[in-house]
Amino acid sequence: MRLDKYLADMSLGTRSEVKDLIRKGKITVNEKTVKDASYQVKDSDIVACEGQEVSYVEYEYYLLNKPQGYICALEDKRYPVIMELITSRRKDLVPVGRLDLDTEGVILITNDGQLNHFLLSPKNHVPKTYYAETDAPIPETAVAEFEKGMDLGDFRSAPAQLKILEERKAELTIHEGKFHQVKRMFEKVGCTVTFLKRLRFGPLDLQGLSTGEFRSLSKEEIEVLKKDQPSD
Repeated sequence: MRLDKYLADMSLGTRSEVKDLIRKGKITVNEKTVKDASYQVKDSDIVACEGQEVSYVEYEYYLLNKPQGYICALEDKRYPVIMELITSRRKDLVPVGRLDLDTEGVILITNDGQLNHFLLSPKNHVPKTYYAETDAPIPETAVAEFEKGMDLGDFRSAPAQLKILEERKAELTIHEGKFHQVKRMFEKVGCTVTFLKRLRFGPLDLQGLSTGEFRSLSKEEIEVLKKDQPSD
């Protein structure tokens, strides 16, 4: 891997910014100054910037408590994007799935494309649990309707688990994630969602995260996410 890409991937700046660091002699490889941005970094090399070692991490995993008013995209001309909330500015980080503009809660962000694909595939039945508030009382019959699956026109939802907390408050666990799916399911039973928050995504929840905050996943959490993923 080129030295400038190595440094840019590790958030030391843009390609042009890290090239400037290299040109100014602030980068060393194995304690020797390297001023060639095209230098090919080997696995055994020790790279440092102004004396501070820069270790390369191939994959990064972050859990974000998404606020309302942000969209799950890399960039947008109308609305702020969730990537602005992550201080690591690796260019290859992407959200795993999406939450609507007015929906808040758990979302995973990573550059591990294989895991991303695995978690989003409906055949892997990764559970996603939401807290919802509605404009009208949720009928008791909705529990059975959600459980048997619903015809939503363009697709039929898989069986989902609805827990009514109060007459207009509920938790819903689904195992896929189609466009506006949760809102459409509630509309099918005569309710409009007025507030929606994703509480859990697979084994990950919001514990310890205030709205707008993020954290890195632990090694144990990453292992749990990957435990059923096919090996190469």
